Amino acid sequence: MTAKQDHDRSPVGVLDRIRGNPTGRLALKISVATLGAVVVAVGIVLIPFPGPGWAIVIAGLAIWAIEFAWARHLLEFTKKHVLAWTHWIARQSWPVKAVVGLVCFVFVSAIVYFSVRLSFGIDLIEKARDILA
Repeated sequence: MTAKQDHDRSPVGVLDRIRGNPTGRLALKISVATLGAVVVAVGIVLIPFPGPGWAIVIAGLAIWAIEFAWARHLLEFTKKHVLAWTHWIARQSWPVKAVVGLVCFVFVSAIVYFSVRLSFGIDLIEKARDILA
């Protein structure tokens, strides 16, 4: 296989070939914008719940970064700050890590409580009292 054939089969080569055609360029922009929007929207919906909500939002941002410079800049900004936060947490003592973990747990619990109460009309605290009583 020649170097040109190898380049044409790589994802970057394929994207370059698509961008080389005006119709392909527009279709690629629309496709990337739509797919990225769907992934970001799903991630935003999942943020309040335990799980990978933020990771899904960042994945959507990475999809947008394929075609949009503003998304590439925002993705780099996000990577930089997540890495800084991760390093800061890693340097902290166990009591500080425990407090941060507890605050996160309380925050997520409150989001889940209010989400269930507003969405389904179920008061989880009342249900827990009934079960324990």
